[in-house]
Amino acid sequence: MKIILASSSPYRSALLKKLCVPFECMTPQVDETMLAGESVEQQVQRLAHLKAKALASQFSNAFIIGSDQLASHEGMALGKPGNFNNALKQLSGLQGQRVEFHTGLCLLNSSTGEQQTIIEKFTVEFKQLSTKQLERYLTIEQPFDCAGSFKSEGLGITLFERLEGRDPNSLIGLPLIALIELFANWHIDLFDYMQVAAQPTG
Repeated sequence: MKIILASSSPYRSALLKKLCVPFECMTPQVDETMLAGESVEQQVQRLAHLKAKALASQFSNAFIIGSDQLASHEGMALGKPGNFNNALKQLSGLQGQRVEFHTGLCLLNSSTGEQQTIIEKFTVEFKQLSTKQLERYLTIEQPFDCAGSFKSEGLGITLFERLEGRDPNSLIGLPLIALIELFANWHIDLFDYMQVAAQPTG
């Protein structure tokens, strides 16, 4: 069976590539609007499932991986800043604070309709940095498409005092440890899929 990553994110694609399994990337068409009264955890779980399900009719015999992530501070979701000024404002308000990342992960077997969905959490604690330091960081990194205004796989690591969680891949949007566990729950050994220099297609 094929493995399909239901995402257009180059970050998630790069993470899945680390497992050396062949896969295809496809963009699911999903309305990501938050529902009234929905918690951060409920949203990422629902959207991860919807993203995987959206491709089920297109790939009738595949393992489809859906993932969605939100960062929250004091119970409020942090969005993607979109531009420099919004990112500076967001990071300035997070100095010395703890931010929780919630990643919803869904593995769908499109041939049987079976699915597993989990939520992986990861916490970061921000340093106290000056406005000049933050501006310099944003000028170089330009993390304007990233929730929380940072890329942990890049310069974002310079913003943090401490990281707490079992899988740092969660920060980038695809918790690989949990994904391997979901496959194992169905008695599927990803080592059997591994190939040298596996490349995504699509």
